[in-house]
Amino acid sequence: MNTIIVDMKAGIDEAAMAQAGRILRAGGLVAFPTETVYGLGADALDETASEKIYRAKGRPSDNPLIVHIAAMQDLYRIAAKVPGKAELLAEKFWPGPLTMIFQKQDCVPLKTTGGLETVAVRMPDHPVALALIRAGGGYIAAPSANTSGRPSPTAAKHVAEDMTGKIEMIIDGGSVGIGVESTIVDMSGETPMILRPGYINREMLEAVIGEVGIDPAISGADVTARPKAPGMKYRHYAPKADMLIVEGTEKNVISYINTMVEKELREGRMPGIIASEETKDHYVGGIIKPIGSRMDELSISRHLFGVLREFDEQKVSRIFSEAFDTPVMGQAIMNRLLKAAGHQVLEV
Repeated sequence: MNTIIVDMKAGIDEAAMAQAGRILRAGGLVAFPTETVYGLGADALDETASEKIYRAKGRPSDNPLIVHIAAMQDLYRIAAKVPGKAELLAEKFWPGPLTMIFQKQDCVPLKTTGGLETVAVRMPDHPVALALIRAGGGYIAAPSANTSGRPSPTAAKHVAEDMTGKIEMIIDGGSVGIGVESTIVDMSGETPMILRPGYINREMLEAVIGEVGIDPAISGADVTARPKAPGMKYRHYAPKADMLIVEGTEKNVISYINTMVEKELREGRMPGIIASEETKDHYVGGIIKPIGSRMDELSISRHLFGVLREFDEQKVSRIFSEAFDTPVMGQAIMNRLLKAAGHQVLEV
């Protein structure tokens, strides 16, 4: 398959967008930018198209897809019941990096929902994404546009690495603004429940609707359970090299990582280090990548997946990462790092 790459960094190309819409309406796949990560889109109400997403990604078929919409009224066609609290959250955070889970209508195929009677829905905050949803018929199922298990794509070149030859089109909208996937909140039960942390944190949600729970699977999913939301069960975001997160005081973390790096170098291997802008100059060797400043949490989330992909390209022997328990996005950032490291953490 010949994959077309269309540049829309400077604005929407109407002719190319119409072509992308035709591809989606015909059951094809189009990768596109959102404010979080790049998505791999297909017609959410076409079960054959949804199956193509699973094949292109190598994604387990019981891992639900998120349905992207461009207008609030479109939610009511695919959600059987929309609680008042969900409407309040939509009013506050849509368009934006928030996904909500509802009981689904019959028009949403089980192939899209991973076999569940619930559907995950969000309205992205990106002009290209919204234009594509409208061009494609209003309901676009879209997980991240990467091979399943690999770091999520935050630039079109990451999509091209994984998806060239597998999908019809990639829309290049430049680098994303946030860099980690949307917050997912289950609205189908009595108490809203966070299933995946993201830019919109618990405090922000509770300021709008009151009590919000956090699913314990966020810290370590039950691998025997069917996942109710993307990212809950399977290994995600993983670089090719083994990865260890080192927690503790700044002094102890730097000392331990330097000791391990020196050992790797002595044995003829080249390790990688994920550091902050504040600590990068304290490391003595290896490939050091500052991921961002602890004073600017978005700089950390925006660069996380790109740094993991760079380490893949440089074929590092092992990755040592600082922990990033930042005030607002710390849970989301650490959730991705922990999954990338296979929950390998050392306290020093």
